[in-house]
Amino acid sequence: MTSDNGTLDGKVALVTGGSRGIGAATAVALARAGADVAVTYVNGKEAASDVVRAVEALGRRGVALRADSSDAGEAAEAVTRTASELGGLDVLVNNAGVGVLGPLESLSPQDVDRVLAVNVRAVFLASQAAAALLPEGGRIITIGSCVTQRVPGPGAALYAMSKSALIGLTKALARELGARGITANIVHPGPIDTDMNPADGPYALDQATATALGRFGTGAEVASTVVHLAAASYVTGAEFSVDGGYAA
Repeated sequence: MTSDNGTLDGKVALVTGGSRGIGAATAVALARAGADVAVTYVNGKEAASDVVRAVEALGRRGVALRADSSDAGEAAEAVTRTASELGGLDVLVNNAGVGVLGPLESLSPQDVDRVLAVNVRAVFLASQAAAALLPEGGRIITIGSCVTQRVPGPGAALYAMSKSALIGLTKALARELGARGITANIVHPGPIDTDMNPADGPYALDQATATALGRFGTGAEVASTVVHLAAASYVTGAEFSVDGGYAA
């Protein structure tokens, strides 16, 4: 369903980890395109409420759901709660993620379990739950990372492994759900200016210099690609780098 004022009118979207950064920008961009939007958060209740207010200011319905992606039950339940509160689900954006960086020998089994639980298991379970609810034309869009294309140095083994797993999952989902008209794609952000990785942070210069454009990106620049994929009907199983040429 499309109209002059948006490409996603009448659609319902869920953005996990949508209280800040790329997730918050994506939630607002989806609302601007016409979708009603749910966002999940763990600790940032007020930030999530701010996102909901921004969604509602655009004339759309918004809801904030507390859901810890490290909990298998909560990861899937956020999907069903979205459908219950907003009357269905058309777009799932798997955005929630964590990063544990450090020398290989310093990473504990607990670090491995936590990163894989949030970055991989939660994405699988949310996608599984969404697949049971999505209609024809449904979309699953996952936020990966530029480190799946290029690892710039030591210390990123666990994070790179977790995000790389999402490429295989995305391609498999595209094959498994394609007959139902459901697409699955993955977006790889490069250095993006967020509170977790600010453009004026201690490691920002090296990251910016590593891109072809010589600068950090913004959450809105990633969100525009997500909105495009939410509307696109003949794109699936694909990877999209929004990285300023980081992997060039």
